[in-house]
Amino acid sequence: MENSEGVKIESTVVTEEPLISALDIALFVVIITVAYFWYFKRDKQSSSSEKKPYTIQPSSLSSIEQTSNSSFIKKLKSTGRSLVVFYGSQTGTAEEFAGRIAKEGARYKMKGMVADPEECDMADLVEMKEIQKSLAIFCIATYGEGDPTDNAMDFYEWLQNGDADLEGLNYAVFGLGNKTYEHYNEIAIYIDQRLEELGATRVHEIGLGDDDANIEDDFVSWKEKLWESVCSHYGIEETGEESNIRQYKLVDCSEVLPERIFSGEISRLKSYENQRFPFDVKNPYLSKIAVNRELHKSGDRSCMHIEFDIDGSKMRYDTGDHVAVYPKNSSELVDKIGELLNADLDAVFSLLNTDEESSKKHPFPCPCTYRTALTYYLDITSNPRTHIMKELIEYASDPKDQEKLKLMASSTPEGKKEFHEWILRDNRNIVHILEDLPSVKPDLDHLCELLPRLQCRYYSISSSPKVYPKSIHITAVLVNYTTSTNRVNKGVATNLLAQLIPTNDELPQPTIPIYIRRSQFRLPPKSQTPIIMIGPGTGLAPFRGFIQERDYARKEGREIGEMVLYFGCRKKDEDFIYENELQEYVANGTLTKLHLAFSRDQPEKKYVTHLLEQNADESWNIIGEKSGHLYVCGDARSMAKDVHSIIVKVVMEKGQMTNSQALNYVKKMEQQKRYSADVWS
Repeated sequence: MENSEGVKIESTVVTEEPLISALDIALFVVIITVAYFWYFKRDKQSSSSEKKPYTIQPSSLSSIEQTSNSSFIKKLKSTGRSLVVFYGSQTGTAEEFAGRIAKEGARYKMKGMVADPEECDMADLVEMKEIQKSLAIFCIATYGEGDPTDNAMDFYEWLQNGDADLEGLNYAVFGLGNKTYEHYNEIAIYIDQRLEELGATRVHEIGLGDDDANIEDDFVSWKEKLWESVCSHYGIEETGEESNIRQYKLVDCSEVLPERIFSGEISRLKSYENQRFPFDVKNPYLSKIAVNRELHKSGDRSCMHIEFDIDGSKMRYDTGDHVAVYPKNSSELVDKIGELLNADLDAVFSLLNTDEESSKKHPFPCPCTYRTALTYYLDITSNPRTHIMKELIEYASDPKDQEKLKLMASSTPEGKKEFHEWILRDNRNIVHILEDLPSVKPDLDHLCELLPRLQCRYYSISSSPKVYPKSIHITAVLVNYTTSTNRVNKGVATNLLAQLIPTNDELPQPTIPIYIRRSQFRLPPKSQTPIIMIGPGTGLAPFRGFIQERDYARKEGREIGEMVLYFGCRKKDEDFIYENELQEYVANGTLTKLHLAFSRDQPEKKYVTHLLEQNADESWNIIGEKSGHLYVCGDARSMAKDVHSIIVKVVMEKGQMTNSQALNYVKKMEQQKRYSADVWS
């Protein structure tokens, strides 16, 4: 036999065995020693915790806390609230809208709270009727191919699969979508209808916000009518009280130890120093930039081919997936805000939620410096919404500046026009506003509360894991443009990436946080299935991965189907990206057909859609006669819509169908994942 340390103990027979052996004594001593140290260590920890002064601890996502806070009904009842606003948000806009509604509830004697459905037991909706004059509002975004946001997925599935009796639940829904996409506001529309089917009462008609136009205007208009319906439904009146109440309070954290201060991490403190798998939206991987090279041959525009090193990360991706890149704002803009507000950007602070029941204790990781918040956590380059204009009014010392802000914050036709022209058309961000309205000097902590969170940027992966298992490639156009006020606005992510050039020496290589987002943009399961790919400009990105994967299969000796690619750019000698690669794939037979459209190499502009119309027989042969797949990647506003119209026309003419039959045929292709789009507006 062996003891706990693996030392062999031989058994022998003895005639007289003592009552207490040496082994018993040794074990007894060990037990007493362990008990002694455990007791005094615990006592020491208890004493030290009692003496510990109050500090703001870094925010973290505690699963224990989330579980205990899952009953929003208990929170409503214990705090005397009757309004709960749920949000399904992918970029933060829906969450922002939810906060504004909950805040305004006070004007109608409805104390409100914001709730993340992912952190709530949504089955508790059946108990809302127990709260007098209660109301549940849903601000729900639709993204992707008509998908719910990540945090609303469980709620969406609960509605689909459940049959809860929601009689007595009063509700309203506002959807956030984009009309350039086929599945416009599909999730919000479904939730609105499904709640009614389950017996709930719709207090106000659904609002549909269009991000391709002016979603702020859509929201404000809907919100005003919402409160009219609420007053009518509950027999209440507006109190007239202003709702400019701070949601967070400032806490001085100058005494917090440096190792407890966030420096740009998304969620977990020191997560970039101590990387832990798995990597996701709240725990990105700090990837080295392995390659960063220019793809354009000439001209004043830039397109970058960038390779992220994921060797050793355990990260896996599939062809067609997206990679999320976490950017940071330029130091020039951050310093400008500090200069305009005469603020110490290196002061350490925290913003603590004034609502103790809220699961969201801070608007972003705290404590941190103002410089860190403005660099990593806050969006300082987008157009501010009208509620920010409203909150800035009190900080304007010049009556003219005050009146301008009041006008833009109003919902009058004149106010909407002014906001559209001065903010949206002229593309002003918060820095420009502070420059052009010099008397506006908001407290920096309040400004940090008001500004939305800086979001990660998604790029189609332009490589195949079969060929590049240890790296992720992207194809990105550098975004720089001059506004009507003669300012140069720069894309946050692409301008950062342009600066991250790897070196050949032993210096540390540039890094950037990333994670992989799964996509439904997939090659057919069978390599023999023929496909058509339509991707002008950087729309070529995922198809580069598709072609690599099929080429890999061909080299393995497997049969591959026809691959037809439509690619377009301005000029062949200027921005024909990956030209040599594509020509090589044509030469070796992987790429069956390469249809090229150079829009500015001839007097009349020629686009990929023109070529698609000319090749109707080829298209029908693949998608009709051979049941192949069709893929579109790129601009959703015009190109993708034109492609859809052309394909419907091809099906009508070559398939000898009516318009209705052709539309149904294409719809069926989409349902079967034979017609897939990865587009943006």
